[in-house]
Amino acid sequence: MNRKLTILLSIALVLVLLIGCNIQEKNKVNSNTIILATTTSTRDSGLLDYLLPKFEDETGIKVKVIAVGTGKALQMGRDGEADILLVHAKSDEEQFVKEGHGLKRHDVMYNDFVLVGPKDLEVEFMGKSNDIIEAFKTIAKNKYKFISRGDNSGTHKKELKIWREAGIEPEGAWYVSAGRGMGDVLKMADEMRAITLTDRATYLKLRDKINLSILIEKDNRLFNQYGIILVNPNKNDNINLEGAKMFMNWLLSDKTQKLIGEYGKDRFEVPLFIPNGRK
Repeated sequence: MNRKLTILLSIALVLVLLIGCNIQEKNKVNSNTIILATTTSTRDSGLLDYLLPKFEDETGIKVKVIAVGTGKALQMGRDGEADILLVHAKSDEEQFVKEGHGLKRHDVMYNDFVLVGPKDLEVEFMGKSNDIIEAFKTIAKNKYKFISRGDNSGTHKKELKIWREAGIEPEGAWYVSAGRGMGDVLKMADEMRAITLTDRATYLKLRDKINLSILIEKDNRLFNQYGIILVNPNKNDNINLEGAKMFMNWLLSDKTQKLIGEYGKDRFEVPLFIPNGRK
């Protein structure tokens, strides 16, 4: 009897130790990795490839990037599937925090959107005085092929806002909803000789590989602000809040803000993103 009891106690002890090891291992992984849900433009522009190795070297924290449209990234935050978000739809981001899905939101950087299309359409748009509303009216009136992101991304949200302000419901064969990221949509527009709205950074990154020109730029309505949000840890027990805080503080530090302001200058003579982070 005593021998059986000893065996049972030994098995129980082994199980307790195994469970303890699993918890320790889980916490170890959790503390050394963060999940960043972000818009495709930060990936396609090359910014993340430029910044993240520096953060990982300095902190030992690995950043797992999931590049999706801003709408999807915000939904991942609501579902507790990411630790931190880097996105670009400010009013939606502020609503996200107001509803308790995020703890804090900070501006990080900005650039602008540009309307791009085939070079032979440049003359058609030169007389629009860089008025994006008039440009969209011209597209609809002439049924020029237009590729929409169609993925609830920040760029898609901006595009839909411009159509609303123009008083137009885009529909018909000329209006194509891609449901894809910015880099893919630019390549589609190039192949289909179509017009699309893009962030300037991704366009400049791909400019040498596509035959599209800027048709409209520098309208104040094309301002493109990026923000970072800590996801509320109550969404998921596995959320790495401390790691996310370290990344947010690193991104907003003077040192990293300077790095952001330098990215792209050597190749394009202008930075692809203008830092304006504030803690």
